[in-house]
Amino acid sequence: MSRYTLHEVFVVQQYSFDRWEAEPHKHNYFEIIFVNSGRGYHTINGAKFPYKENNIFLLAPEDRHHFEIEYKSKFTYFKFTELLFSGGVDLPDRKNWLKRIEQLLHQPNLIPGDVISHEDDRDIIWDIHNLVIEEFKNEKAYYQEIISNAISTILSIIVRNISTKYNTSKKEISYNNNKIDQILSHIRQHVYDNNKTKISFLADKFNMSQSSISTYFKRKTGESIHQYVTKYKMKLVEQRLQHTDLTIAEIAYQLGFTDESHLTKTFKKHFDVSPKQYRNSYTES
Repeated sequence: MSRYTLHEVFVVQQYSFDRWEAEPHKHNYFEIIFVNSGRGYHTINGAKFPYKENNIFLLAPEDRHHFEIEYKSKFTYFKFTELLFSGGVDLPDRKNWLKRIEQLLHQPNLIPGDVISHEDDRDIIWDIHNLVIEEFKNEKAYYQEIISNAISTILSIIVRNISTKYNTSKKEISYNNNKIDQILSHIRQHVYDNNKTKISFLADKFNMSQSSISTYFKRKTGESIHQYVTKYKMKLVEQRLQHTDLTIAEIAYQLGFTDESHLTKTFKKHFDVSPKQYRNSYTES
């Protein structure tokens, strides 16, 4: 399978197709795909969805996708990496924004298909889409900061729509093929709150006994709940070491570790180096 690489921090690309020639592929970056016109089918991670004008799709690294064009289609792609939100660019309430957005950015596509459930939000995003295209094209003063803030706003609106569309706060959650996805989504959403990732809390929320949910989780993922939570936190620590200037102590506090020493010990167990050594080696490479 092809894997595409983006060497810039952010690009805008527009395509018109009578027929989709590219094979299913992955990337090392994120894509927001706007359907300007046309109709057909979009397959994301094996799930096939119809698309039409004004649809909006979000793809994360490791998502694989392709289109089947029924009527000539025009797409606008916003392609970007995490670096769009790092270094020098001041986002409002940046730390809290990171918390809201990380589950979206560092996981395979949680919501394949059109990501918008509120049409008013769709109109807002399309207006921002027009602003981004103009800023990218004209490169006026502060255009990079404007684009960065615009993309963060789009992603925040997408998160709002996801939260509405895939709300897992309902008391009654039936047994079905998506149950493990619901549990994983809950863990990712509440990874900052240790109490809400405890086995006792999960068992109560998903109407299972503690032994049943532990066995079920291990059978579905190959890991214990504790192992999954720890590995997911390590992924977030790794990303923050790479793309933010947060101190080790700040990262430890945000992710619910007892202190910096606790985080360092856990990180070293997974990566064989301390967080400080990891950050230094990343910045030097």
